[in-house]
Amino acid sequence: MDILLVEDNEELGQLILDFVTNAGFETLWVKSAEDALIKLMEGSFRLILLDVMLPGQDGFTALSKIRKENDIPVLMMSARTDDDSKILGMETGADDYIAKPFSIPVLISKIKALMRRAYGEDMDRTLTYEDIKVDIKGRTVTRGEKLIEIKGKEFDILLYLMQNKGKVVDKNELFDHVWGYYSDTEMSSLNVYIRWLREKLEDDPKEPHFIKTVWRVGYKFGE
Repeated sequence: MDILLVEDNEELGQLILDFVTNAGFETLWVKSAEDALIKLMEGSFRLILLDVMLPGQDGFTALSKIRKENDIPVLMMSARTDDDSKILGMETGADDYIAKPFSIPVLISKIKALMRRAYGEDMDRTLTYEDIKVDIKGRTVTRGEKLIEIKGKEFDILLYLMQNKGKVVDKNELFDHVWGYYSDTEMSSLNVYIRWLREKLEDDPKEPHFIKTVWRVGYKFGE
């Protein structure tokens, strides 16, 4: 199964189901977080469309439980567009966030972008730099013999920077690649993720060796 859709609104859920199915994605629709967690135990999915406001457990609570067991890409859907809600979603482990009401073409674009990043042509490759190793298929990062907890957007940012090792990557280019051109996410989110990556990878995050800032332009990985 491609997509697990978690949406309690009958009309919107049916609309999303129809369009994502017509776009070629095999989709299962459930109306609560509790049912979603059961379906995840029963079968495998490639992506989750997760509403924030649900009866019973909300989307944030469900996502925190999903992340304990699964690194499946998650696109959160919410009428709550305040920064605190978006940041909570990112910190909990969401891969992307779309605000309601949304355009169906934008939703489909985001789904395709997440699928491409998670299961794209580079799946079987491994990237290395000094003692950092990135397994693209397994979406894991190790430094030396230590496995580092880098997932979701953090992984996508690191992967793109390593794929452009030694080059200056413009902030806008990096943001558009990871979040998508039509993303509602604020550009400032990129700075937050870069800080988190440095805290996990660098010996001294304040004097980064791997991820360097190029003033007023963007970032560069390595020499």
